[in-house]
Amino acid sequence: MIILSIETSCDETAVAIVKFNKNKVEVLANIVSSQIKMHSKYGGVVPSLASRMHLKNMIPVLKRALKKANINLDQIDSFAVTNGPGLIPALMVGVSCAKSLSYFFNKPLIPVHHIEGHVYANWLKVVDNFKLWKPEFPILCLTVSGGHTQLILMKKDLNYKVIGETVDDAVGEAFDKVAKLLNLGYPGGPLIEKFAKIGDKNRFNFTRPMINSGNFNFSFSGLKTAVLYETQKVQKMDKKYKQDIAASFQQVVIDVLVSKTIKAAQKYKVKNIIIGGGVSANSELKRQINEKVNEELFGVEFHFPSIDLTTDNALMIAVAAYKHIESNKGIGDWKSVKADSNIRLKY
Repeated sequence: MIILSIETSCDETAVAIVKFNKNKVEVLANIVSSQIKMHSKYGGVVPSLASRMHLKNMIPVLKRALKKANINLDQIDSFAVTNGPGLIPALMVGVSCAKSLSYFFNKPLIPVHHIEGHVYANWLKVVDNFKLWKPEFPILCLTVSGGHTQLILMKKDLNYKVIGETVDDAVGEAFDKVAKLLNLGYPGGPLIEKFAKIGDKNRFNFTRPMINSGNFNFSFSGLKTAVLYETQKVQKMDKKYKQDIAASFQQVVIDVLVSKTIKAAQKYKVKNIIIGGGVSANSELKRQINEKVNEELFGVEFHFPSIDLTTDNALMIAVAAYKHIESNKGIGDWKSVKADSNIRLKY
């Protein structure tokens, strides 16, 4: 089975062509065209600009993927596309392209929830090319990105229950905004992490938001505001000051994420904890989760995707689509698929 998948939910135009043979995965092509340089001068993604760049990049990226895979479109068995959530102008470019391909070649089209893709990025384990993970359920997934912060319980494949989520800013958005306050640049996550490695995480005692709330929800807008007020106390921020702010901010975020994740894992007696999304690239976050899992959760394993699968890509969409095909669930045709910027994960 060969799947061609498309991802355009934000500012990456991505196409993957993947061959599945039961649990063996051969990645024929995985092309990502990033718009970071285009959006960095604005300090964040501009939806209308992202859409125009997707229109410009979609066909060239598709051609590059086909050339890399050495394959023709009529050899594709199924098409897949991210249909939401995300920026609606961006989503529509990918969805329109996928629908056109599905219609012209009369092949199935599988719509994939963007977060579902980040979840299933964890199923790719490097063996020769790749091998699909066969996990023991239940699984707890922490999704952390620029648009999402959620704790998702999975009792089986394609079964999701959101047990906690942010009530305001997503954690990735908070990283970006704090980086902007410190004049570090965009995207903020990698820059905050870089500065935090040298900084003193105990210098600024920021409140850990909702860490003892009694539920599994998150809040990061107040933390961002606390950083703003702190930076307003000084006339000029030297490098050491920025490093200490970054380290203190990052540690607060990690404390909250780790605490909620461990508590949820204990309550629901999960067998595996996974993490996905752009912020899952943060090495200190992964280190501290793994440390706590080893200390407090006997028999539980912690898994995370390879670094190139933490940011948006079409390979993760192909894996999720294959799971839909394998389960005969959510397979449609071009007429039934629509872009939806606010679509929720279905139970």
